[in-house]
Amino acid sequence: MSIKNWPESERPREKLLTRGAEALSDAELLAIFLRTGIPGRSAVELARDLLTRFGGLRGLLDCSHKQFCTAPGMGSAKYAQLRAATELTRRYLEAGLNRQAVFASPEETRRYLSSRLRHCQREEFVCLFLDNQHQLIACETLFQGTINRASVHPREVVKRALALNAAALIVAHNHPSGCAEPSTGDIDLTRTLKSALDLVDVRLLDHMVVGDLSITSLAERGQMQ
Repeated sequence: MSIKNWPESERPREKLLTRGAEALSDAELLAIFLRTGIPGRSAVELARDLLTRFGGLRGLLDCSHKQFCTAPGMGSAKYAQLRAATELTRRYLEAGLNRQAVFASPEETRRYLSSRLRHCQREEFVCLFLDNQHQLIACETLFQGTINRASVHPREVVKRALALNAAALIVAHNHPSGCAEPSTGDIDLTRTLKSALDLVDVRLLDHMVVGDLSITSLAERGQMQ
């Protein structure tokens, strides 16, 4: 049955307008993005098919252009729209950080880091460079690959902090496994970075580990020393 023939309260678009986006399932939100289904499948059914095919939202958002286009009814135009929507979300959250001191809204910082790192298929090491008021100067990915003391060079972090005249940093990296539990190597790296930054009077405020469903703060755990 076409969505047009569904009761109005069950149609995804009308449901969003009356109850808010948070009331919709992943499939219903995706159906609004898709707009139309394919012969024999409504937009909601097609959305469910896609989520099943790619193992959920993360798999769908992480898939390559080629993989996406193998799904029935999907093509380059839809893939471009999906990537654009994802990037708009990231930029929206980054703009929120630019309007205020980062530490004034730790939850907003977490949302931004999650949007930037959660879907990465390999580890990325990101630095939030802050001024004396903890306003964001820049957010940059400095290293990619396996994040450990051998691959993250404190000298490069210090060099970039001085170039940007940063007074403080928050660093973060993701675990593609989805687990936000810091490893022994993560803790050792944090302490090495903090020692290097202390030498040039730049404060390392936190190191956050981003997983699928949560973010772990080493500062909150008392593991920065």
